Amino acid sequence: MSQTTESWGSRVGLILAMAGNAVGLGNFLRFPVQAVQNGGGTFIIPYLVSFLLMGIPLLWVEWAMGRFGGRYGDHSTPFILDNMTKRRFWKYFGVFGIFTNMGVMAYYTYIESWTLTYTIKSLKGDFLGLDLAQLDIFFNNYVDLGSGINFPVWAILAFLVTLTINIYILSRGLSAGIETVAKIAMPLLILFGAFLAIMSWTTGSTGRCDDCSTFIGLNFLWEPDFTTLANPKIWLAAAGQIFFTLSVGMGTIHCYSSYLKQKDDIALNAMAAGWMNGFVEIVLGSAVVIPIAVGYLGLDWVIENAGFMMAFKTMPFLFDQWGSVIAVISGVAWFGLLFFAGITSSLAMGTPFMGFVQDEFNWSKNKSAIILGVSILAMGLPTILFFEKGVFDEYDYWTGTVSLVVFALAEVILFAWVFGMDKGWAEINDGADMKVPKIYRPIIKYVTPLFIGTILFTSLIKPLNGELSDWSTAWNSLLSGNGWPWAKDSIINKVFHLDTGVIWWENDVLTDMFYIDMSRYFLLTCFFVLVAMVKAASNKRKKRAL
Repeated sequence: MSQTTESWGSRVGLILAMAGNAVGLGNFLRFPVQAVQNGGGTFIIPYLVSFLLMGIPLLWVEWAMGRFGGRYGDHSTPFILDNMTKRRFWKYFGVFGIFTNMGVMAYYTYIESWTLTYTIKSLKGDFLGLDLAQLDIFFNNYVDLGSGINFPVWAILAFLVTLTINIYILSRGLSAGIETVAKIAMPLLILFGAFLAIMSWTTGSTGRCDDCSTFIGLNFLWEPDFTTLANPKIWLAAAGQIFFTLSVGMGTIHCYSSYLKQKDDIALNAMAAGWMNGFVEIVLGSAVVIPIAVGYLGLDWVIENAGFMMAFKTMPFLFDQWGSVIAVISGVAWFGLLFFAGITSSLAMGTPFMGFVQDEFNWSKNKSAIILGVSILAMGLPTILFFEKGVFDEYDYWTGTVSLVVFALAEVILFAWVFGMDKGWAEINDGADMKVPKIYRPIIKYVTPLFIGTILFTSLIKPLNGELSDWSTAWNSLLSGNGWPWAKDSIINKVFHLDTGVIWWENDVLTDMFYIDMSRYFLLTCFFVLVAMVKAASNKRKKRAL
């Protein structure tokens, strides 16, 4: 194990880097869409409850685990977990803390490359005068949709450029690379977001339709309907958003906090990073896409068409309604904001692998960064070449959703029940610049694992659309002998294709299911390669101890 000399240059840099890790594309793209699809303002209530009962506890747990591991020179989750227990199998749960980041980084960097391309295109004025249909065609041509096995030249080149930028910054190290970027990117991100939010708030009613007003969009996102709060679908979506937006259950926080000194505060730092992310998401994220779209297209159109791709297929058209000069400025601000949000997160995703191989195999920063780059290129190409086959979404489901929940449940059980809540609570409070509310001690031990366990269990067996009535229908169906009506996105159904059966070949053509299943096997292979590397590192440690 190498003795790293890496450290954070300043507390401000640390908080901005941690906030940059959390503040990502999901704050501006996923959050508003999730809100629209889950009751508008109603979504905010379970979101905040999930933040307080699961998000904040996990932030403290991960910051504490990371700083604890850093005391022993460990900067990635396999051996951070290993040092917290005498049970050796826990380090293999820690593999999720490397695998998840690499899997997400593979497709996340691809989205990041879209934002870089669209920033340049916006600056050139290429989107001026285009309607929604033309923007849709532009995007489809860019990613080369519908042409069988894709070879979208420009999309791949943009991906390579974006990946190279990430790898170069990572090779510069913690303070000179990641922290420097965070200090530039985060203020610009907030500045761009504030500009767009002000534009949204001042647009108001456009007169294009009866409900074409940004205020109607804002009201929809902020006014809760308490009669729908019992819907488990909304709670599941809100809890999932917390995982995604805070980057908990990934291993990035462990890695960043492992470079802290023993008496460095983690309690207040974790809160600051978490609430900064919440501000960006709830205040700025909810003020841009949906309200502006409602202002020009109406609430009904937005409810029907809300989706991730609105950022690319709709926003340039909406900006164009403000006049060509403001359209260019807004386009650069919007896509520049997304690029900064993306790169601060993808840099965090690269650090666990970097820390692991530098610690365990004594690789240099340059070698570690280059190997990471080659690995992400190999993992990312299938999401580009087989984008329309569902491979991109499959990566997101398994590495960006399921893996987070599995690892988060494992780590909170380890922290509170194996490592022990007495030692864990002391670790959280050691050097704290704030008094951590004592109520969080039983919350971390009992409520948070129960919360996460419920999410995992319901995701495993989710029926139909996950509505309250769907659960009742499913139990009645099961008890009457008609089986369980699986939701398409339930984990068990996704694994075994229970609703469709396994069909790889149809009408002499490989099906989308074939590409999806091959991507799963590929991801599993990557996971077990990392398991083998952890095993090899463990053997090296044993030999050194003899």
